[in-house]
This record gives sequence, C-alpha cells and structure tokens, in this order.
Amino acid sequence: MLNVKTDSRKIKPSDTFVAVKCAVNDGHAYIKSAIEKGATSIVVNDSYNLDKEVLENKNIKITKVKDTRIYLENYLKEHYSKLMEEMRIIGITGTNGKTTSAYLIYTLLNSLGIKCAYIGTIGYYLNEKVSSLPNTSPDICDLYDLIINAKDNGFKTVVLEASSEGLINNRLEGIPFDYTIFTNLTQDHLNVHKTMDNYRKAKQLLFEKLKPNGKRVVNIDDSYSKYFIGKNTITFGKKESNYQIIDYKVENQNTIINLKINNNDVTIESPLLGEHNIYNLLVALIIALDLNINLSDIKEKIKTISCPPGRMDTIKWNGNNIIIDYAHTPDALERIINSVKPITIGKVYTVFGCTGDRDRTKRPIMMNIASTLSDKVIITNDDPHNEDPESILKDILENNKNTNYEVELDRKKAIEKGINLLTTNDTLLILGKGHEEVMIIKNERIPFNDKEVVSDILKTKN
Repeated sequence: MLNVKTDSRKIKPSDTFVAVKCAVNDGHAYIKSAIEKGATSIVVNDSYNLDKEVLENKNIKITKVKDTRIYLENYLKEHYSKLMEEMRIIGITGTNGKTTSAYLIYTLLNSLGIKCAYIGTIGYYLNEKVSSLPNTSPDICDLYDLIINAKDNGFKTVVLEASSEGLINNRLEGIPFDYTIFTNLTQDHLNVHKTMDNYRKAKQLLFEKLKPNGKRVVNIDDSYSKYFIGKNTITFGKKESNYQIIDYKVENQNTIINLKINNNDVTIESPLLGEHNIYNLLVALIIALDLNINLSDIKEKIKTISCPPGRMDTIKWNGNNIIIDYAHTPDALERIINSVKPITIGKVYTVFGCTGDRDRTKRPIMMNIASTLSDKVIITNDDPHNEDPESILKDILENNKNTNYEVELDRKKAIEKGINLLTTNDTLLILGKGHEEVMIIKNERIPFNDKEVVSDILKTKN
C-alpha cells in the first residue's frame, strides 16, 4: 500500500499527505482533516500560508515545494518505477469501446492462464470485481496503489482504461505501457476539451507513455488513426491492415467473423453481437496472439467470453430482447441500434436521455439518430447532475423533425413504458447508464440500476 495520499479521506496513521490542487478541489483545504486522520507528514506549495496550529505542531513534518503535483509525480517515479517496469501494462483509449475491449482482454487472458487485472469504468477486477472506482482513470495515487496491489496478489499484467480527462490531469503520469490501444474518436467531452482537435491530442498523451519497445494497436478505419500510428504499430479494421475484417454473419445468435491476419485466413466464432463488438474482440485477439498464445486455444476461449456488465446486457422476456447498454454518444447510439436491427424481427424501441453538465451539442444529434433508426423513442433522465432536466430535454428536441417519441423524465416509468410496448420478437434498448448503480441529481446519489429496475418490473408481470 502507498503511504502517500492526495485524498485526506484515505489517510492512514503515519501517511504523508500531498496537498495537490486540481480543477475541482484544492488539497490544501484538507490539511487539517489529513492530520486528524493520522498523517504525520504534509507536503504543500511554498506559496501556501499554513495555519499557525499546523506550523506549531511538532508531530507533523512539513515540506514546502514549488509544485506539489510535480513533487508527487517525481516521488512516485523515484520509489515505484522499477516495480512498474516489472509489470506488463496495457492501456486503452478512445471514445467508445474502451470498457468492452479492456474487459475482453482481461477475461480472455485470464481464461488462457495469464493473470490479468482490470482497472476502469466498471471497477477494479482481480479474477472478480474487487471494488468500484470513482473515475474511469483513478487518482494517480489510487492507480499506483491498485497496480501494486495487483502485483502483490500475483498479477503481472494489468489492462486499464485511459480517459481523456485522466490523461490531461496527469493521473497516469509515470506509468510505462507495453501496449497502447486506440479504439476510435467521435464526439464527446467537448464541454471539457472544447474542440475535437484538443480531444484527439488528449488521447495521444497515452501513446507518449509507451515503453521504447512497446506496441501500438490502432483501429485503421477511424479517421483519426493517422495520429496514433508510429513505430511498432499493429493495425486492425476493414481496411487493409495486420488484422483485417473480411466479412461476418450472424448464425444462431453467434457472430462468425472471417479475418485476414498478416495475410492468413482465419475464422473465429463469438457470442458477441454487433459490428462494434467485432472491433472490441479484435483488440483482445491481437494482445493474446502477440503474447505468443496458440491461436486454436484463443479461438476456443473466444467462443465463451461475454461482454462486461452494462454492455449489450440482454434479458430475454416473452420472446423479446431487453438490452441495457452504456451507449451515451452519437456514435455508440448509432452502432448499437444498427447492431440490433438486423437480428430483430419485430420493432426496435429506445429509451435514452443525456447527462447533465456535459457536452450539450451532442444532444440533438443523439435524438435524431435514435428517432430515425428506432420505431419509437422514450426520452428520459440520465444523471442530470446540476442541470435542469427540462433544459436537457429542450436541447435534445432542438430542431427535431421526427414525431415517433414521447417524454417520460421519470426513468423507472420510462423503462416500464418501454417494456409495455413489447409484443413479440421486439427489442427494447435502455441506453446511457449501463452498469451504473446511482442516479446523480444535484449532489444526491440516488440508488438506481437499469437492470435491477427491469428485473423488478418484470416480476410484477410474471
């Protein structure tokens, strides 16, 4: 366990508290709290004026530095760089597919005898879920702690998701990567990055952390792929590449995929549905093969692995499919609706909303996609945070030309209305929250899980 912390709530007796200022909080405001928790050493910016009682506390060692963030990064590199170099660390960045690709790598490698930990959106996994995480890319101290804990438990490989916000806030500083993976880049997080160019540059920061002999894995079909290709690149996609998708078909709820791998014809079979999941699966296949695992063994395991919680999470009911998915960007929304349409004999219904305090420009785009591709749309809440749900709704409906929708801001009632539309051979998509276990309204985190809500509703109908 690290004895250095930036979160005063996690301080243990004799720990060092480093007061780091970030976009949301200034750690200097929590110095007293850290001392009360047992910190015996504090590191502060030299421009900060400490309270007299802290200065006079002879049990506390005070270190003043020009920049506590740089101090922390240098401390971690100095004390843990050797340990990090001993680990095989796989980093994945992109707008969509990070969680599924990372989880598939984690699942596939473990099934093939390589002990692999997972760190990302759905939590921290060692063989099974250990804990939830507050962010896709945790605080730098937490990230080091999780990797050290994995090593202590015999896991020499870690796959982690690298979010753009985590990268620009230096949460992955000092982490050396054996593989860096780029899935795709589509509109999202422009409330933070302002432009797609800035968003792309944030993603590129991961590739600057590659070990000298590390490898890049890049989706060649994405229009931004050229920015991620460099030395030791493995490409994949429909275009000519190292792992080329030739074609695919769905048979008996399985996907049969024909590939050309370094000019060799290969066919794999997977229970995962949807073209987007072929890309996700290819990432896991590439890593396993590059680790010199036998192809026939990989193909057998691929037949059994499934998506992570909240990704194409399917409940079969009365001859219908109810699918819960985290899709919350225009691209992800389009991909999942287009994935289920060919395998749906009846109608496709979509329940979705847009998160508050996030990129407003994507809201009408998502509505246009949902209402154009679905037979009916039910617009609802999706973590409004501090924004008025009616304001979010107004953005969603801006310039909307379609009429096949209704509004039900109570998400539970919206899901129930969607279920009530089902007759037979229909599909209901419940999108946006996926695995999440709370609804965030202002500063409240209200327990809410789409899958549990569906289960509760279906119990009343059986």
